[in-house]
Amino acid sequence: MNRGTVATEDTARDLDQVVFRIRGMDCAEEVSTLRRALEPLAGVDDLGFDILNQRLTVQFDASAVDSPALIGAVAKTGLRAEPWSPEQPVEIGARLDSRSMLTLASGGALLAGWSVHLVRGGDLLAALGGADPPRVTSALYLLAVALGVVPLVGRALAALRGMRPDMNLLMAIAITGALFLGEWFEAGTVAFLFSLSLLLEAWSVGRAQRAVAALLDLSPREALVLHAGELHGPGDQVSADAHGHRVPSGEVAVGSVVLVRPGERVPLDGEIIAGQSDLDESPITGESRAVSKGPGDPVFAGTINGAGALEMQTTRAASDTTLARIVRLIGEAHGRRSPSERFVERFALIYTPVVMVLTLGACFGPPLLADASWADSFYNALVLLVIACPCALVISTPVSVVCALASAARAGVLIKGGRFIEEPSRVRCLAFDKTGTLTSGRPSVVEVIPFDEHDEQDVLSIAAAIEARSNHPLADAIVRAARQANYPKLAARDVQAVHGRGAEAFIDDKHYWIGSHRLLEERGQETPEQHQRLTEFEAEGNTVVILGTDAHVCGLIVLRDDPREGAADAVAALRREGIGRLVMLTGDNRGTAAAIGARLGIDDIRHGLLPEDKLEAIEELVASERHVAMVGDGVNDTPALARADIGIAMGGAGTDVAIETADIVIMGDDLSRLPWLVRHSRRTLAVIRQNIVASLAIKAIFIGLAFAGWATLWGAIAADMGVSLAVVGNALRLLRGEPVADAPSESPGN
Repeated sequence: MNRGTVATEDTARDLDQVVFRIRGMDCAEEVSTLRRALEPLAGVDDLGFDILNQRLTVQFDASAVDSPALIGAVAKTGLRAEPWSPEQPVEIGARLDSRSMLTLASGGALLAGWSVHLVRGGDLLAALGGADPPRVTSALYLLAVALGVVPLVGRALAALRGMRPDMNLLMAIAITGALFLGEWFEAGTVAFLFSLSLLLEAWSVGRAQRAVAALLDLSPREALVLHAGELHGPGDQVSADAHGHRVPSGEVAVGSVVLVRPGERVPLDGEIIAGQSDLDESPITGESRAVSKGPGDPVFAGTINGAGALEMQTTRAASDTTLARIVRLIGEAHGRRSPSERFVERFALIYTPVVMVLTLGACFGPPLLADASWADSFYNALVLLVIACPCALVISTPVSVVCALASAARAGVLIKGGRFIEEPSRVRCLAFDKTGTLTSGRPSVVEVIPFDEHDEQDVLSIAAAIEARSNHPLADAIVRAARQANYPKLAARDVQAVHGRGAEAFIDDKHYWIGSHRLLEERGQETPEQHQRLTEFEAEGNTVVILGTDAHVCGLIVLRDDPREGAADAVAALRREGIGRLVMLTGDNRGTAAAIGARLGIDDIRHGLLPEDKLEAIEELVASERHVAMVGDGVNDTPALARADIGIAMGGAGTDVAIETADIVIMGDDLSRLPWLVRHSRRTLAVIRQNIVASLAIKAIFIGLAFAGWATLWGAIAADMGVSLAVVGNALRLLRGEPVADAPSESPGN
């Protein structure tokens, strides 16, 4: 049991968290049942559901409720809760095998009974439901019922005790009523078809689970850890013949050096320290082209090494690799319901009781008001009960969402929940951070201009000393340039950041500052000549860092960060998708921002922004636009990512805090995923709407047929099962996804 702190508006209070495995939780209907059973309990604060792994996470106040009480509440629903253990994976194949055997046996008994009736009676119509079947036929039909109702009996009794009618109770009443009327064939058919519909739903969830679980199989179970004497330098050619020792990936310590031979999969996340090779990163980023990497470049678990041997230093444990986090977040995502899922759940809560009232009216109304047959009225009421089963309606949305999440993960887009799968389809304004998002985020020093008595070595060495501890891309570029030039390494002390503008420090007891054009202006040390040169550089799309002392400016460091490959095409594709307002938010100067914006086709440019300014800009956009998305990668983007209607982080080079804050992560930093995401979201929403409309249309038709006296029990359940199969099949189309490359889009409307 883990202790967590949850802040409320009034005060922060401690909550316990417990994780259960819920045996039998296969679909959204069980999730709804558990919500109704657990949410009213005093002390229960939050519930998280992972259908794929049959996992329930409960945050609760231990002073008001405890684990045994929670387990008891679950038991009352007909399900079984037990403590979660990661070492006991969900054996969905075993569950499907047992359910399949029961369903097939039920169908076999039904077919055998019908065949006996046909042979003995010699009449096809009589065999399809005629009265007075032979005893052996009745026994076989009864056996079909007994085998078919195994999955629903416990849950139906629990629903009856709790006065919470659900599809299990409705089916149980319909089957019991058919047996009471002597409709043996009808009862057996309803039991078999309902069991088959449950099997189909479990199969669809199982297929999605296997699609996600297959990601984990990409990581090798062992890693070849090298000894200290076997290590190479950054420029050395790495031999694939090193011996090392094989260690289970889960036991490799962070910081270990691992050899990845040609053709092998990378076992853990890390950074290359020696060797050069092309890597296939499609399992993580969805990018089919191999990426050339060398010393200093990151690598991800599950990616495939090319022709060169690599030595890499691990940066994450096996349980925390990018691949493991993707799988974990997809599992957790199912507890975050989409708007369509919430609508369907609310609709089903109203819909089912309403149809039950209509059922009572159909049962008692005609005999009391029109002297109709009690038997016929009771039969029509049973048909209505079968129609009332919201099975196809309830599964129409979650299966679609699960498939959409899995398909997006395979394309290198991590969507953290059903509630975020629909939002990109509605986005009409998209704001970009510049550095690391629209640009590569790895600027390089292109020119150093010293002033007064200083030379290029002075300027770069002093600047590198001040920036040595900074993680800003510009600082990294300056340090890298000084190191590549083999300039002497100086020591800086009392380094202080100047918020959003630069830094200052002492070197050899002399005070230096480094920062932006804005900082130079604020200090009042800029000369007309310097201003002219700075303006010219910035107009060409460069970023200029100024180094100075309290007395004068020491020099200028000119850096360039070019747009990402394909960024202009992605911006154009977003406009074709109907996103009319594209905004660039940057802390850079006006000239550089305008130059980058012109190259990419973005005309709404906000420059010179501090983190709080970016947040203010997003708040302004949210107030004026209907749906706003923010794309960023850095710590300074985090407030804006959190405030936007939907936050999208660049996962390859993005900071951990940005990735954790965002709702969606583009794992390969490929901006072409953005228009693809919009199309994928619209496609998912279209499938969900198709499924909901089909489910409701079939039910409306059969309700009309039932009131007209033309519907039969087995026909109603066959139609319901048919539409269940149709919505599952329609949802599974999302697993195929679509090419990420830009393609002509359908209308951008919703």
